[in-house]
Amino acid sequence: MNTTWQKQLTIWYQAARPRSLTATYIPVALGGVMAWEYDQFNLFRFLLALIGVLFLQISANLLNEYFDHKKGADEGKTHGLGMIIARGVLTPRQVLIGGVVTLALGCLIGLYFVAITGLLVLWIGVAGAVVVILYTAGPLPLAYIGLGELAVFVFMGPLIVWGTYYVLAEEVNNDTIWASLPIAFLVANILHANNLRDLDADKARNKRTLAVIFGRRFAVLEYQLLTVGAFISTLILVILNIAPVTTLIVIFLLAEAWILSVMAQHKDNPAELHQVFVRTARLHRWFGIAYVVGWLIGILI
Repeated sequence: MNTTWQKQLTIWYQAARPRSLTATYIPVALGGVMAWEYDQFNLFRFLLALIGVLFLQISANLLNEYFDHKKGADEGKTHGLGMIIARGVLTPRQVLIGGVVTLALGCLIGLYFVAITGLLVLWIGVAGAVVVILYTAGPLPLAYIGLGELAVFVFMGPLIVWGTYYVLAEEVNNDTIWASLPIAFLVANILHANNLRDLDADKARNKRTLAVIFGRRFAVLEYQLLTVGAFISTLILVILNIAPVTTLIVIFLLAEAWILSVMAQHKDNPAELHQVFVRTARLHRWFGIAYVVGWLIGILI
C-alpha cells in the first residue's frame, strides 16, 4: 500500500511540473520581503498565500496539459515539461479532475483572504482564476492566440507580488508592481523559450504563439529583449530608488544570460532549444533568488 501511495504521489508531483513552480515561489517571496520592509509581515498569511498561489499554478499546469492533449497540441513534440497524458502516465480525466480540484482549493484560500482583508482580494483572485482557465481552455485560449507571454508576465509578476503584499499589509503599495517587473520579464521568457523550441510543432497544430505568428527571427529577438529587460529594469528601479542597490547582485548572472541569448539565436532544433528552455527556467530561479535576497540585504543594512 505504501509503495502504491508513493508511486501515485510521485506521478502527481511530476504532473504538477515542479521545476516550473519557482514562478510562484519567487514573486510571493518578493511580496513577503516588501511587506517585511514596512513591518507588515505575517508568517501564517504568507505561507497560506504561497499555498494558494501554488494551487493555482498547479491547476494551470494540469489544465494546460489536458487541453493541449485534447486539441492535439502535444502531437509531434518530443521535449517539454509535463506530457503526462501523452506518455500514458495519467488519463485525461484524471488530469482534468486534478486541475479542477487544485483550482477549487486555490479559490477557497482566496475566499478566506477576502473574508479577512476585503473585496480587493476577490478581484485579484478572479483575475488569477480567469487566466488559469482561459490559458488553454475556451474558444479563444490565450496560449493559442499569441497572448500567453502577456498573461504569464502579468499574473506571475505584478499580480502575485501586489496581491501577496496586500494580503499581508491590507493596503495597496504600487511600488510592488514596479518591483515585480524584472521577475515578470524572466518568467515570460520561460514560456517564450518553450514556444521557441516548439515553434514547428505548434505551427503544424495551428497553435498561434507569438513565435508562430511572427516567425523565428522575431522570436529570437523577443527572447533577447525579455532577457535584457530583466537586468535593465533592475538598474532603473535602483536609479529611481524603488529597489535597494543590493539587488544589483543579479549582474553575476549576465554571463549566463549572454550565453542563452547566443544559443537562442544560433540553435534551431528542439533538442538544443530544450536546453535553452531548461536554462532559462534556471536563470529565472537564480535571478529571482538573488533579487529577493539582495532586497532583503538592502533592508537589513
